[in-house]
Amino acid sequence: MTNYRRSDIAGASYFFTVNLADRLQSLLTDHIALLRSAFEYTRERHPFIVDAIVILPEHIHAIWTLPEDDSDFALRWRLIKTVFSRGLPHGEHRSESRQSKGERGIWQRRYWEHLIRDEADFARHVDYIHINPLKHGLVSRVADWPHSSFHRYVQAEILPMDWAGDVGVKLECGERRNLD
Repeated sequence: MTNYRRSDIAGASYFFTVNLADRLQSLLTDHIALLRSAFEYTRERHPFIVDAIVILPEHIHAIWTLPEDDSDFALRWRLIKTVFSRGLPHGEHRSESRQSKGERGIWQRRYWEHLIRDEADFARHVDYIHINPLKHGLVSRVADWPHSSFHRYVQAEILPMDWAGDVGVKLECGERRNLD
């Protein structure tokens, strides 16, 4: 078994990619109110700042900043996933392994986490988050995707409404690069 190492720096900012187990589903956008409720429930009990986020049909990208005395993002994701899953009807495919552990088949077990190193790294990941619906062909303009902190950035006058209007924008962060 692989020994996964996670960062544990209190008060740090982290980039995450969290996926559904079935990448053909659209549960996250189909049940956006439930997902928002799961985030609110978790933030009330274990505060954190959502610096940037995009909710796509089958995955989430987000940057969180944790409190100065706290590094436990795993607890927060576990709670968000649990609250969201409990609100959905049963019936999804579950492997024998998941069945034996009493697990639902909603989420991938693991997720991608990256410790934000500096302001430039933060900015690259925010851009990656906001351009993701365009990258996946869900919209022709970033501004057209409703489930994104992009709109908050526009309202705060950090980004213009027509940001990334040039579809040729290519950002290399947040995901593994194909080295072929």
